[in-house]
Amino acid sequence: MRRLRGGAALAVAMVFTGSALAGCEGLAPTTDGGGPSGSGAQAAGDGRAVNPLDNPDGTKPGLAAITSGADKERARALIEKVVTKGRGPRTGYERDKFGYAWMDSAPRDVPFSHNGCDSRNDLLKRDGEDLRFRAGSDCVVTSLTLHDPYTGKVIEWTKSHAIKVQIDHVMPLSYDWQMGASRWTEDKRESIANDPLNLVPVDGPTNGSKGDSGPASWLPPNKQIRCSYSVRFAQVSLKYELPVTAPDKEMMLEQCGG
Repeated sequence: MRRLRGGAALAVAMVFTGSALAGCEGLAPTTDGGGPSGSGAQAAGDGRAVNPLDNPDGTKPGLAAITSGADKERARALIEKVVTKGRGPRTGYERDKFGYAWMDSAPRDVPFSHNGCDSRNDLLKRDGEDLRFRAGSDCVVTSLTLHDPYTGKVIEWTKSHAIKVQIDHVMPLSYDWQMGASRWTEDKRESIANDPLNLVPVDGPTNGSKGDSGPASWLPPNKQIRCSYSVRFAQVSLKYELPVTAPDKEMMLEQCGG
C-alpha cells in the first residue's frame, strides 16, 4: 500500500463529491455562534487550507478562516452580489435528478471530471493528508487525516468507517431545487452536484445535522469558519445564478461583519 504525504498528495488528481443528507433537521445558529471553537478549531485552519476568496474554483484544499478586516470587506462585497427570492416547494426533488453520487462523468467543464477517479475519492485527495490508497490504485483512498473545517476537529479516517467523513454540498441539492434548479437541464444539475466549489469533506454527524438548510437555519459549529462558509455559499450561488432567501443572505453578511 502506497503512502503520500502533504505536498505529494496535492499533486494527485483531486475531486470528491458528496451529498448533504436531505430531510435531517437543521440546527438554528445564534448570532454569536455556538458549538466548539477552541484550540481544535485553530488546528483546522492550519496547514493546507486555503482562503475561499483565493480559491474561486474550489480546486484547492479546505476552507481557511477569513480573519482580516480587508478580507471580510471583500467577503461582504461578494455576498452583496447574491440575488434573493423566496424558497419554492420541494415537490419533485430526488437526489438522482442531479446524477448518481460520486460520478466521474459530470460535464467536462467541471474541475476533475473525467479523470478516471470518482468524485468522492478526488475530494478526499484534495483535502486529506497522510493519504493511503488501496493496493495497486492511485484513486481509492483507504485512510487519511482530515482537518475538518466545520468542527475544528482533526479526524483520522479509514474506509472501513466511511460514514465518519461525509461530503457536504455547501449549497444543498434540495435547496438548489427549490431555488430554481428544478427547471435546469440534467447537465447543469450534474455540474452543481459534482463541482468541487460546492463540495467539502467534513465530519459525518455534523453534516447530517445540516440537512437541506440554508445559513439562516444552520451554520458550522466552528465559529471561526462561518465567514468562509458564507463566502463559499455565495460563490456557488453566483456561479450557478441561483438566488438565496433574504434571511440566508442577511445571515451570511452578518458572519463577515455585515
